[in-house]
Amino acid sequence: MKIKSLKARNNSLSQTEKQLEILASGIFKDGSLPTFKKKVASNKLPPIRPKKLEILQINVGYMCNQVCAHCHVDAGPDRKEIMTHRTMEQILKVIKNIKIKTVDLTGGAPEMHPRFRWFVEELRKTNVEEIIVRSNLTIILANKKYNDLPTFFGKHKIHVISSLPFYKREKTDRQRGDGVFETSIKALQMLNKVGYGILDKNLQLDLVYNPSGAFLPGDQSVLEVDFKKALLEDFNIKFNNLFTITNLPISRFLDYLIASENYEEYMYTLVDAFNPSAVKNLMCTNTLSVNWEGFLFDCDFNQMLNLKVDVTTKHISEFNEGKLNNRYILLSQHCYGCTAGAGSSCQGSIT
Repeated sequence: MKIKSLKARNNSLSQTEKQLEILASGIFKDGSLPTFKKKVASNKLPPIRPKKLEILQINVGYMCNQVCAHCHVDAGPDRKEIMTHRTMEQILKVIKNIKIKTVDLTGGAPEMHPRFRWFVEELRKTNVEEIIVRSNLTIILANKKYNDLPTFFGKHKIHVISSLPFYKREKTDRQRGDGVFETSIKALQMLNKVGYGILDKNLQLDLVYNPSGAFLPGDQSVLEVDFKKALLEDFNIKFNNLFTITNLPISRFLDYLIASENYEEYMYTLVDAFNPSAVKNLMCTNTLSVNWEGFLFDCDFNQMLNLKVDVTTKHISEFNEGKLNNRYILLSQHCYGCTAGAGSSCQGSIT
């Protein structure tokens, strides 16, 4: 399949099937770009297998108050997928039966789930050491009922990880919509006010940077210095860490790459930047992703491609730790994004 013909793929396929077809076809068939699995093997690395499960990442639904250009979840106000109370109870049962260090709540905007606060409170009753909420910041000011979220987060010692594409208005609004930067700044100031980002308060506030185009993120430590300096000088905002995350070629970002005719070049960029040292620390080796229906995935990105875990027990209701520990992790071409340069994970660079 020629790269230009990718725009005219079969309309009878679902969006997920189309994306998988793109990832598996075209420029890879001539051997110029190896499959990710072959790339790992050619570097004399062992097959990617899970290590000790430490993080349960839970996507409670795809509803969001924003429609961001780079969103791999394809979230937005029109998405109705939402986790049921029964599925949440099944997750809590699993967490009570096995040792999980971290629960990572994501969406969409997870705070929009009607049982979000109840779920956080129930998680706090378990032995989970850390609860992460991935907030888009603007949700805090989207409606009066969310205005007290900083106080709620602080009360339950929530680790807040928030996306902020840049410390300047133009780049942020271009990626996430007009007015997003100003609202995000106000939300960060509200979080600072209750103690987030202040080292002696023990309330962790981290920011996430995604590149705005078809290129890899810069050095995480250098960008963190720049972000901290600019946000402190311009807005008196403090935060703990900056995480840089590579945009993976799936969902809206893949559509953007195809439409802008940058797909082939971007894939070559990812493959050329393959870092063998990143493979051993891939987040899929210590993280399990749960979607809004309760199905299990090796990572949040596989979830978006509907690549369920390669075991017979694929749902949280039939959670089998032994089988999951012995599985092989499902790989595709998008995995190159997690091993390019310094590597990428939901916790930032991995090397």
